[in-house]
Amino acid sequence: MRTALVLLFLLAVAAVPGSVLPQRNLGVEKVDAYRVENPELSRWLDRFGFFDVYSSPWFGAIYLLLFTSLVGCVLPRLREHVAAMRRRPPSAPRNFARLPVHAEVGVSVSAAPEAAERLRSLLRSRRYRVAVRAGDGGEVTVAAEKGYLRETGNLLFHFALLAVLGGVAIGYGWGWYGNRILVAGPDTGFCTNLQQFDEYGLGPRLQPGDLPAYCVELDRFQAEFLDNGQPTVFRADVSWSTPQREWGRHRLEVNTPLRLDGANLYLLGHGYAPVLRYTDRQGRFQTSVSPFLPIDEMTTSEGAAIFPDANADTRSGKRSTDGQVAFSGVYVPTVPTSGPPSLSAHPAERAPGLLLTAYRGNLGLETGVPQSVYEVPRRALDSGRLKQLPGQAKMLRPGERWTLDDGTALEFLGTRRWITVTVRHDPGEPVVLAGVIVMMVGLVATLSVRRRRVWFRLTPTGGHCTITAGGLPRSDYPGFAAEFTAVVAAAGAAPTVGPPSRPDGIDDETAADPVSASADNVRT
Repeated sequence: MRTALVLLFLLAVAAVPGSVLPQRNLGVEKVDAYRVENPELSRWLDRFGFFDVYSSPWFGAIYLLLFTSLVGCVLPRLREHVAAMRRRPPSAPRNFARLPVHAEVGVSVSAAPEAAERLRSLLRSRRYRVAVRAGDGGEVTVAAEKGYLRETGNLLFHFALLAVLGGVAIGYGWGWYGNRILVAGPDTGFCTNLQQFDEYGLGPRLQPGDLPAYCVELDRFQAEFLDNGQPTVFRADVSWSTPQREWGRHRLEVNTPLRLDGANLYLLGHGYAPVLRYTDRQGRFQTSVSPFLPIDEMTTSEGAAIFPDANADTRSGKRSTDGQVAFSGVYVPTVPTSGPPSLSAHPAERAPGLLLTAYRGNLGLETGVPQSVYEVPRRALDSGRLKQLPGQAKMLRPGERWTLDDGTALEFLGTRRWITVTVRHDPGEPVVLAGVIVMMVGLVATLSVRRRRVWFRLTPTGGHCTITAGGLPRSDYPGFAAEFTAVVAAAGAAPTVGPPSRPDGIDDETAADPVSASADNVRT
């Protein structure tokens, strides 16, 4: 158990980076933003799996060791507890005066066997396990014990903990997730195959063909904010369909996911996608809807838009290697009246503006265009083959037009809303839920039930018998003296409670019961 406690502590420490650092399975855009802000540190963190803590090898090693240690701890305790449950309560100690509580009950007019039967019935009505033993000289002892539910609850807690660990392992092995930025509007949806996810993760027991087939579109997104920028409502109306021609609509909210057969769809984040229209030297129009990623709580967003077909040679059908165009910049939902224009004053679009910088050259996409919206603009701008056009960055308002040095033009048409959704399936969730409920039941039993023992000795005196009693709590139980008083009073007389002669309150005969004593120890 000591090893299990150490491993449990290590597991808690190992989970700290998963709470402090952004995780890819929850929001890859936050990971990318962290990597931009801390490039050198992020390189080492990524190398050791700190952006995927719960799927890293070192976290899995601690997890597996903890599971093995708990199994090795709980199974021997279960055998010991079952043996203790089947064992009769131990015999009465010789000297009741050495117990924490004891009493001279009085004299019974009945013989010892008849009085013992009455005590047996009394104690059983109070849910004690009772054993009656006949001794030398006609002496009869009644041993009673209760509180085994404490150890039962303790074992239940630990077995439920094993179930929780097993459920998490099942979710890891057979679970999957996929993240996607979903822009509002027609023909901007996606289907649940790996090629259309911006970020995904499959359990080692799954194949890409095992994913259920669903297609999802964002019809409308609504966000409401207070004057200080605090959000009050996030609401997304989505449509879904299957190849079997099943379809439906659902309103996504933070705590209201879309629950489908074999997958659940959750709302994670939101933002703005500027709509830009570029007119090249041949007069052709090209439109880009590029999601810009938020960098602060006021939804100031950074991003880029690329036009790989700009200035292409229509006769050869080939892309230009030096006339491709890209724009990077910052979208500000509410341009402040004072201060830097690149930081939004409010997350809602009250006075939107788009601050852009223009580039021309080779986007470097001929080696293969990455599928992720997070990667395409960044890789294009980092390719080193683009040249920034002379002049200052340009602030555009919706509907404004920017004419570049070669006569081409860019027009800011407005924005569309986008949301980040995650589609995931975790088959271990029911196991984890059941395990947590059982853990709570076991914990309540462990904390509320107390193990205790009560003995009565009936000594014949002529035609009558003298009754004495003693009691011993097997765990810390401040109310035991009051319970003992009530039991003895019900037996026929008010008790005289005396202090124990030994500090531990355990008689030599009781202390000689090592198997029973070890079963009584409550371990955490």
